[in-house]
Amino acid sequence: MASETAIFAGGCFWCMVQPFDTYPGIKKVESGYTGGHVVNPTYEQVKAGGTGHTEAVRITFDPSVVSYADLVEIYWQQTDPTDAFGQFQDRGDNYRPVIFVKDEEQRAIAQASKDALANSGRFTDPIVTTIEDAKPFYVAENYHQDFYKKDPERMKLEKAGGRKQFIEDNWKK
Repeated sequence: MASETAIFAGGCFWCMVQPFDTYPGIKKVESGYTGGHVVNPTYEQVKAGGTGHTEAVRITFDPSVVSYADLVEIYWQQTDPTDAFGQFQDRGDNYRPVIFVKDEEQRAIAQASKDALANSGRFTDPIVTTIEDAKPFYVAENYHQDFYKKDPERMKLEKAGGRKQFIEDNWKK
């Protein structure tokens, strides 16, 4: 059975795992750091800034069950694609929204999806999520993996920081 990978950054990686993890065809969702210039960064380094990295998730999936295009659509619905300076209560470059693409096929799919969203009229502000070449992905410390399962109460607080309401207001229509 073949596997593909997708990497998305959409604010706190804790909030980005569950929507993908619970979808058919997903083999693994890992929290980590990517897009920067520091090798093997720690959570504290990324959180402090200056590494160039953003919190992201790397999704391993079975393309015969779920397509990359499907994953991009799920991604949009977890984020505010009009906010380039973070996501919800998480502010700063390390929380910027990015679709990291591994090849020209992923780039074309992501760009077509972004263009369709921009032309849909769903948002009045411009779609500012960037599409960037994938860089090395560094898996985050173990306590960050599957955080939504480990600490459901903390996850409720994270989602209460504006993400849940934004999703309901803008994506559940």
